[in-house]
Amino acid sequence: MTKAPKGISGLQAALAHDWLTGMRGGERVLELLCGLFPDAPIFTLIYAPESVTDPIRRHQVTESWLSRLPLARRNHRYYLPLFPWAIESLRPPAADLTISLSHCVAKGIRPAPGSKHLCYCFTPMRYAWVFEEEYFGRNPLKRAALAPLMERIRAWDRRSAERVDRFVAISRHVAERIRRFYGRDSDVVYPPVRTDYWTPGPAGAPAPGSYDLVVSALVPYKRVDLAVRACTRMGRSLKVAGTGPEAARLRTLAGPRVEFLGWQSDAALLELYRGCRALLFPGEEDFGIVPLEAQACGRPVIAYGRGGALETVVEGRTGVFFRDQTEDGLLAAMEEFPARKWDPDVARAQALRFSQERFVESLSEVILRCLGR
Repeated sequence: MTKAPKGISGLQAALAHDWLTGMRGGERVLELLCGLFPDAPIFTLIYAPESVTDPIRRHQVTESWLSRLPLARRNHRYYLPLFPWAIESLRPPAADLTISLSHCVAKGIRPAPGSKHLCYCFTPMRYAWVFEEEYFGRNPLKRAALAPLMERIRAWDRRSAERVDRFVAISRHVAERIRRFYGRDSDVVYPPVRTDYWTPGPAGAPAPGSYDLVVSALVPYKRVDLAVRACTRMGRSLKVAGTGPEAARLRTLAGPRVEFLGWQSDAALLELYRGCRALLFPGEEDFGIVPLEAQACGRPVIAYGRGGALETVVEGRTGVFFRDQTEDGLLAAMEEFPARKWDPDVARAQALRFSQERFVESLSEVILRCLGR
């Protein structure tokens, strides 16, 4: 675990996170912060201890009353209208600093008096601001019925941003959203990549290249359907690692060479990254840790040319972009891909720019500025 640098060690902190029901990119950031602040209590809407790692479980975790509602642990998103009240019910103790890690409502926590509040913002709430159609569908009646609710949530979201002393965005893309929706400036500190774990295969390992790879939650805004359709149309082998509500629909689109692997352990993902021809990344992401994991393993990326991928993939050196987010747009990039030579060392060097050590150093500097030190 990365240790706290000078100036950070000894600070009293409290941590807030939207919910703890799995280990994704946001939880990996929390895991690092648990190492920097080993005594910090954690506050969250929902807590499933079996779904997180030991560095998080070792902390005192307080969950909200939301967790006691029927089916909340499995289907907490259905309680979205209650999220603001649930997060505000949590009461962090007095501390030098409260750090919220927020893609939904964690930034709305009320810090103890005298505690500075730094928000590491993965994005302003997607449901309310940027992907409402992808989450709630295109049915005009449903959208009309939800409109008053979403307006109330947006109003709360803007107000709760005023409780934050300093925003830190995970990318320039997200910094622009924070400016647009909250009227606030923010520092940019890129999330950490475990470059010591995600590594190229050993010498003598089989040459990669027999399949393309998607590693993603199977939800609409990820646009995994584009990869499934494109590979089916080309007759290319595609492996899809991940689970989610889109799984059944995606299977109906898939040809015989598309394989759905479901949830995969990190050890299995490591081998999948190492063996793929390319990682396909067809959605618009706030940052996107997966392309950097693939590059850390020496593999190139074919990505939609919007959002965080523009800050992590180097066109022509570590990947190819497609600008038209359609099946044809992705197909054109996949057809262009073999004409280039891809150097695993160049991809690896790009990923090293986002190491855990760089993250800790950069975030520590922002923390000290937030505290006026």
